[in-house]
Amino acid sequence: MIDERKRKRMLSNRESARRSRIRKQRHLDDLINQEAQLKNQNGNIAMQINLVTQKHTKVEAENAILRAQVSELTERVRSVNSVLHFFEGVSGMTIDTPKMPDPLLKPWQLPSAAQPIMANADIFQL
Repeated sequence: MIDERKRKRMLSNRESARRSRIRKQRHLDDLINQEAQLKNQNGNIAMQINLVTQKHTKVEAENAILRAQVSELTERVRSVNSVLHFFEGVSGMTIDTPKMPDPLLKPWQLPSAAQPIMANADIFQL
């Protein structure tokens, strides 16, 4: 009777240990799969960061060019306004010359065309 209980207990323990090893192996396999997925996601995110960084660098360069052009054009308009003011003083005629805002201090007040700014959703695609 006691030997029978020992034998049953031993078999039960072996089966429990086998199930435990199987669970442990499944858990290890799951962790290995999760690691592979995370490495893949990390690689994709790194590529997206590189693309966004390249786009940012390109936009910064374009902005620098546009700022230089705005500065040059503003200076040209000021020069024309100066000539008009001189002509106004000499001729006695009144000429309406718009006041030029400082483009670097208040870029939102730059004189612009009445056209709306059109955005493209593709610029946000990675």
